[in-house]
Amino acid sequence: MISALPRRRTLLAAATATALALLVSGCGAGGGDAHRIRVGVSGDSPEWDVLAKEAQKEGLTVETVVFDDYSLPNKALSAGDIELNAFQHLVFLAQSNTENKTDIAPIAATTVVPLGLYSRKHKQLADIPDRSEIALPNDPANQGRALRVLEQAKLIELRKDAGLFATPDDITADPKHLKLTPVNAQQTPRTLQDADAAVINDGVAELAGIKADTALFKDDPAAPQSVPYLNVIATRADRKDDPDFQKVIKLYASQAVQDEVRRTSNGTAHHIELPAAELQAEVARIQKQLKR
Repeated sequence: MISALPRRRTLLAAATATALALLVSGCGAGGGDAHRIRVGVSGDSPEWDVLAKEAQKEGLTVETVVFDDYSLPNKALSAGDIELNAFQHLVFLAQSNTENKTDIAPIAATTVVPLGLYSRKHKQLADIPDRSEIALPNDPANQGRALRVLEQAKLIELRKDAGLFATPDDITADPKHLKLTPVNAQQTPRTLQDADAAVINDGVAELAGIKADTALFKDDPAAPQSVPYLNVIATRADRKDDPDFQKVIKLYASQAVQDEVRRTSNGTAHHIELPAAELQAEVARIQKQLKR
């Protein structure tokens, strides 16, 4: 972890975005408030520490604001409490925009990370017994992907037209008679104490000390069907062309930051660069699917 960075790392717990209480552990310096960019993240994000150090050379002060609830970073962004966030994939963003009637736009792609099935009771996929309990994220965006993971692992089958937001009701075959237990995505590691297995986001697994190479099964982040799960840097649509944000995007793609991404993800994160216009078109496509 790089220290003495020109940023403020803040933990935001549950509350509404307009009443966020910032617990400040340090002070920003360098670019000043006119060029201060607060970036909402989920969990520890060492690559943003590296980026913040590099941003000083561009006259920018980049501060990370850490949220412990996926529902908060977009609310904070819409309320103006932060300028950017970097915690979500395109499907989650589309869902959030639709549900909250917000206009948050992706302005750069970061990485696709695998979604894996983990267990403390079983050492390989074939060991999953009949009537096993499997925990999976309860938010629609991640639950749909989790069900696809189970399908790719040949534990279930889904309707062909289930789409990105599949639910357990879309299961057409369940030969092991699994008990699927939806929980908050960030609580999935805790379920491993009792459940037979859990589908856990890569970043959440890392924070819980779960090694990516212990997954019984993972989806392929480089596959074309993973594009909707591409993580992005996002901002309010009315600020998507801000020149300071373009500097941040360039810095994120730099060698120093990407080396840190690879290091902290143990090589599991797959970096993709797509134009902002394509990312925004993909969000619009996904939102149309949600409105059907």
